[in-house]
Amino acid sequence: MALIVQKFGGTSVADIEKIENVARKVIKTKEEGHDVVVVLSAMAGETDRLINLVHQADNEPDGREYDAIISTGEQVTVSLLAIILKKLGFAAKSFLGFQGRILTDQAHKKARILSIDTKILREELQNGVIVIVAGFQGVDKDNNITTLGRGGSDTTAVALAAALNADRCDIYTDVDGVYTTDPNICSKARKINRISYDEMLEMARTGAKVLQPRCVELAKKYEVAVYVKSTFTDNDGTLVTKEDKYMEKEVVSGVTYDRDQAKITVVHVPDKPGVASRLFTPLAQHNIIVDMIIQNASIEGFTDLTFTVSRKDIKAAHKLVKKVAKEIGAKNVEVDEDVSKVSIVGVGMAGHSGVAAKMFSALANEGINIMMISTSEIKISCVIKAKYTELAVMILHEALGLSKD
Repeated sequence: MALIVQKFGGTSVADIEKIENVARKVIKTKEEGHDVVVVLSAMAGETDRLINLVHQADNEPDGREYDAIISTGEQVTVSLLAIILKKLGFAAKSFLGFQGRILTDQAHKKARILSIDTKILREELQNGVIVIVAGFQGVDKDNNITTLGRGGSDTTAVALAAALNADRCDIYTDVDGVYTTDPNICSKARKINRISYDEMLEMARTGAKVLQPRCVELAKKYEVAVYVKSTFTDNDGTLVTKEDKYMEKEVVSGVTYDRDQAKITVVHVPDKPGVASRLFTPLAQHNIIVDMIIQNASIEGFTDLTFTVSRKDIKAAHKLVKKVAKEIGAKNVEVDEDVSKVSIVGVGMAGHSGVAAKMFSALANEGINIMMISTSEIKISCVIKAKYTELAVMILHEALGLSKD
């Protein structure tokens, strides 16, 4: 008998019929003799509806009340699943984040899990109860409801699997695994059977929507085996696990893209110690994540500094940077929201030369200009004009030999 955490996303619980389908999958696992903890998202579209309601009330709402409202979608789905399971004769109980004692920091909208008190959940499991936990939410030290950011239910599931020392964490979604790129853009995309934590983390960070980056970080840290599969089919999925020697045979594992990008350039910045710190500290204090950073060569004591943030944060970031730019004597702050990021990822890249050249040549042959470049041992990312996103994905997928035979 194993302990299995199963997470179901918004499309999997979009209506009563789909929640009944989830119940059947949960029951199948339970009848196989396993203990089951289920983590649910809100119904598809519900969180967006709640966010729109909040912004109708106030364009800049209080963070505490914002989280209290948008966390209610999960309360509905976990209770509905518990009701359906009980109707079918199975002991089940739903828990919200604060009831499961998922303790987070106080960063509303983007909270991070600090600890989970599993005592109550373990007691229920020992009594044969199917435990159902609301994803995406927790509680801070002052008992304020917090949310973990979009995709946070994945993080909840993996964090619970780690805290409970579960044997596996199954992430059910509307796709049947991780692909070499988005199959909606490239018909030749292939499903990946096994992928390393590091590769999955880079793919998630650079735009792959299958898993949320923080959940992969947790999975790697606590060595939680994560299995991505479809709610709507019985097809084999993708196992996210520790790297093995066979994974390195694939030089590049995937091509990703991210349209949620905006570029800020601070023009004519004094090139002296402490300036970068003054620019980026206010962003960190407001929980704005900076992705790529490039600083030009210094000319006569001045330089240009360019970085990217999420489009959702661009207004706040622009306001903060303009204030600091004025204080340090920079000439101007320029914003470009018409950009996207394309990336290639693969653990095999670390031991092979020429991958970057192949990527840059493929883009150049299609007349796609590269604005920014960022690299790691297993990733290369390029910022390009947004209109070239789909073309870039398709030509890179083909050029790097990832297409189906």
